[in-house]
Amino acid sequence: MNDNSLPPARSDAEKTRPPMGSLRYDAPQELFLNLPQIAELTQQRPRPGEDALAFLGRLRSSTTPEEAVTYTAFAALPQMAVRWGYECLRLMAEHLDPMERPMMELIAAWLDHPSTAMRQRIALEALWAPSRSPSVLLGLAVAWSGGPVAPNDPMPAALHRAPRSVNSAVLSCLARSDLRARSVYLARFIDMAESLFRVY
Repeated sequence: MNDNSLPPARSDAEKTRPPMGSLRYDAPQELFLNLPQIAELTQQRPRPGEDALAFLGRLRSSTTPEEAVTYTAFAALPQMAVRWGYECLRLMAEHLDPMERPMMELIAAWLDHPSTAMRQRIALEALWAPSRSPSVLLGLAVAWSGGPVAPNDPMPAALHRAPRSVNSAVLSCLARSDLRARSVYLARFIDMAESLFRVY
C-alpha cells in the first residue's frame, strides 16, 4: 500500500462535534480493576486520584511510551478504540501491504455504518486470513467489539480481546517503520489518542 488514500473513518456528526463518552471508565484505576489483562501488557500503574488524561501523559513521557498505545486500546470503548486504531494504521498506509487494503476498506465501512452483519463479515475474513497483519488484527478487534462473532455463536467475546487486538494492530504496524520514524509516528498516535480522553 503505497499511499495514504484510504478513506478517513469519520461520520458527518463527528465533523461537527466530537464524540462523547469515549472511555470505558471514569478513572484509570477502574480500568485496571475491571480489565486486569492490561496489567499483563504494561509496567506503569495509575496513581491514586490520577485522571485518565494525566495517566496517558505520564505514559507518554515514560521510558516505554508504547504503553500509551496499550492504555488507549483498553481505555476507549471498543468502537472508539477501533476507530483510533484505524486512523493510526491509515497514517502508516505506506507500511501496509497492498493486500491489506480490502480489510481496511471493510473496517472503514463498518465504522461509518456499524452493523452486526458487517461486523460478522469482517470477523469471517479476519479469522480465516492467512496471516495476522495489522489490518487483520484490527479486523479481529471489530469482530470482538461486542455481540456474537458469528450468527450461530451467541456468546460474545471476552472484554479484553478487542483492546488486545487493537493494541497488537497498532504496535505491529509501528514496528514496520524504521527506528528514526518510529518515535514520530508514536507521537502522532498519542496526539490522536488525547482527543478521546479530552472529550470524555
